[in-house]
Amino acid sequence: MNPDSLTNIAGLKGKILLTGHTGFKGTWMTLLLERLGCEVVGLSKLPTESSLYERCSRTGAIQERFLDIKDFDGVKNYLSAQNPTNIIHMAAQPLVLESYKNPRETFETNVLGTVNLLDAAFQTESVQNIVIVTTDKVYRNNNLGRRFLESDPLGGKDPYSSSKVGTETAVSAWQQISKVSGGPKIISVRAGNVIGGGDWALDRLVPDLVRGFIDDNPIKIRNSESTRPWQHVLDPLVGYLLALVHACKGGEEEVFNFGPDMNSLAVSEVVRIAQQVWPKKSEIEFSPSTKGMEAEKLDLDSNLAAKILGWSPIFSQEESIRNTFQWWQKVLLNSKDPQSACSEDIDFVLSKLRTV
Repeated sequence: MNPDSLTNIAGLKGKILLTGHTGFKGTWMTLLLERLGCEVVGLSKLPTESSLYERCSRTGAIQERFLDIKDFDGVKNYLSAQNPTNIIHMAAQPLVLESYKNPRETFETNVLGTVNLLDAAFQTESVQNIVIVTTDKVYRNNNLGRRFLESDPLGGKDPYSSSKVGTETAVSAWQQISKVSGGPKIISVRAGNVIGGGDWALDRLVPDLVRGFIDDNPIKIRNSESTRPWQHVLDPLVGYLLALVHACKGGEEEVFNFGPDMNSLAVSEVVRIAQQVWPKKSEIEFSPSTKGMEAEKLDLDSNLAAKILGWSPIFSQEESIRNTFQWWQKVLLNSKDPQSACSEDIDFVLSKLRTV
């Protein structure tokens, strides 16, 4: 990591509007921005039950508005009221299996929601820079196991990844509008499989394991040999902020990958590490593969972020997994305050940034 990274992030000027601030990544980002002394306001749907936002009792902690990103007038009016300088757009439907159940809702939220945000931002004079968070699953994936570059072709297969390709298309369109007619600088950021304390979503590996460990029920795991670029949530969040700093300085790059340094780990390896960390063992049932529903191999090349932004991950994949389950142990088994547990991880990352 570049030794000036922390100084540059902490020096961000102006109000930051964070969409999706009640989500897992959004709550972590809010806490990180607060710790850095940045002014942040939120725009999001109501939080879900047992979410990290709820566990940390975040209601009213920052200026916030609860509304659906598909509500263009609501989004535009909130931007006009807040006059942010910078926007980080995280609001999304983020689950692959949910996208099969509700494909239209997934497309409306991820594509139309982004269009609404961009259109409203371009009508708000104060907005100078926008970071749009998409996913590593936007690349055309033939399951060859190669590391994807930012310049690789995009192509979704399932409704979720396809909707995110649609999001990237909208971003490209507004980037062109900005070049031709003037407007905010827009950067797209693509991260690998993000894990960390507090994620309680259904049909995700880590929350499913934690629920099984706590309930002492057999845990059904799908696609045990599929590989993913696992990373602690704070690593890409720092990357997103460095991308925002880059935009503020007029950088030309328009998209960055953020993923671990090493090759992706298989789902079975994540399960093995989790069982080592958790004090009580649970029965694991590896269910038949859902081939065709999700990519089997996925890996990212983050060399551009390293070269241009000076970014590198603080946590290895194994450290990310261990830290995540240790967080849940502290909170669920030792009754530690969830926000305090998050603060410990944030302070650890910031201390690492200060000493690189």
